[in-house]
Amino acid sequence: MGLAAFLVLAFVAVVAALGVVLSKNAVHSALFMFLNFVTLAVFYVILNAQFLAMAQVIVYVGAVVVMFLFVVMLIGAGGDVSDFKAPTRTWGPLLGIVLVLALLGILGYASFAGKVSGFQGTFTDKALAKIGATQALSGVLFTRFLLPFELASLLLLVGVIGAVVLARGREE
Repeated sequence: MGLAAFLVLAFVAVVAALGVVLSKNAVHSALFMFLNFVTLAVFYVILNAQFLAMAQVIVYVGAVVVMFLFVVMLIGAGGDVSDFKAPTRTWGPLLGIVLVLALLGILGYASFAGKVSGFQGTFTDKALAKIGATQALSGVLFTRFLLPFELASLLLLVGVIGAVVLARGREE
């Protein structure tokens, strides 16, 4: 893939992320989130991680965006959050500028000092072609990272139970 195509996709991802944050309409924000997630899935396909791309689409696009829209409709915000007035903080913009400059400084230092380099794992392209990317990912996920995987599933289960309890509390 050429540099021009990467830059176009990166531009779309950044604009969609800004659209999520800056949109005053909650439904438009969810649609920008959808676009951002799909763009990230395309990046996964480019990186030869098709399983992660499909997981991105199924989990994030298929579940998170739909859940976000469901919550907006359940609350009845009508998608327009312009009536919401946050308390004014004089230190907020200054803190935001300081944090952005700190982030840019860290990224610049890491990029120019050569600290941002890929980690060469045990699975080379030849090994992945031999056993398959999905098998390699699942082997690592269910051996080395089993505890974080199970904790994430437990956290999602608690979220689902909490949503059901909150929804049932409104009916009574």
